[in-house]
Amino acid sequence: MKNWIYPLMVVIAASCYGVLSTIIKVAMKNGFTAAEAVTAQYFIGFALAALLFFATQRKMPGIKGWKILMLSGSFTAATGMVYAHSLNYLPASLAVVLLFQFTWIGMFLDCIVNRRWLKRTEVFSLVLLFAGTLFAAGIIGTDLSGIPWQGWVWGMAAAFCFSAFMFVNGKQIEGMDTSARLFYVSLFAAIVVGLFQTPEIVWNGQLFNEGLWVYGLLLGFFGIIMPIYFFSVAVPHVGSGLASILSAMELPVAVIASVLILNETLSTLQVGGIFIILIGMVLPSAFNRTPKIVEQI
Repeated sequence: MKNWIYPLMVVIAASCYGVLSTIIKVAMKNGFTAAEAVTAQYFIGFALAALLFFATQRKMPGIKGWKILMLSGSFTAATGMVYAHSLNYLPASLAVVLLFQFTWIGMFLDCIVNRRWLKRTEVFSLVLLFAGTLFAAGIIGTDLSGIPWQGWVWGMAAAFCFSAFMFVNGKQIEGMDTSARLFYVSLFAAIVVGLFQTPEIVWNGQLFNEGLWVYGLLLGFFGIIMPIYFFSVAVPHVGSGLASILSAMELPVAVIASVLILNETLSTLQVGGIFIILIGMVLPSAFNRTPKIVEQI
C-alpha cells in the first residue's frame, strides 16, 4: 500500500467526525436530547461493529492488549459524552474551537512520549491551524464574556479526551486484526456510555419506537465504524502527532455540513479560515513523506 494512503485514511476518519455535530443538532430539533443521541450512537455503533466482526471472523479472538482496547474505548466514549455536555454551556461554534485544541495537545503529547522537539514545519502548521480555526468557526467579533466557566472546562476536557484517544489508538496490538479491534473498542465504549448516559432508551422503547435509531445508525456509522476502523489502520503508520494535524479536516467538514444541512450561513472569513486550515494540514505531510511506524506494544 502506498504511503499516501495512510494520511488519506486519517483525513477521511476525521471528516466522519465532522458530520456528527450536525446530526446531533438535527436529532435535538426532532425532540431528542444530546445524551440520548450519544447513547444511541455508541449502542448501535457497537451492534454494527459486532455484525462486521462476526461476518468476517469465525471465532472470538483472544483479548491480548486489553488495556489498550479498554483505554481506547473509554477515551472515545468520554470524548462523545463530554463534548455533548459542553454544548449545554457553549455555542456550537465555540465548542468546536475548544474541541479543536486536540491538534496542539496531541502534537505535544507525541513529543513528550517520544522525547523529541517540535519541528519547524509542525510549529508553523499549528499556528496556521489555530488561526484558521478562529476564522472558520465564525467566533471573530463574538462576545465571550458571558460564557460560564463550566463550558470552558468541558470543552477543553473534550479536546484532551480526543487527544488521548488518538494517542492510545495508535498503539499496535500484535496478532489482532482491525475488525476485532473495532469490536472490542466499541464494546468498551458502549459500556462506558451505558454507565454514564441514558441506557434506558433501550428498554423503554425510545430507541426503536420513536425514531431515535435513525440518528443512532448515522452517528454509529460515522462516529464509530468509519473513524475507529480507519484510525486503527492508519495512525500506527503516520504517528499520533501527524494524525492530530491531519485530523484538522474535522472542522471544515463540520462547517460545510452545517451550511448544507442546517442552512447556516457561510461568511467569506470562514471560507478563508477553511483554506488556512487545509494549508496547515498539508505542510507537515509535504515535508514528512516517510511515515513513522509506532513502536508495537
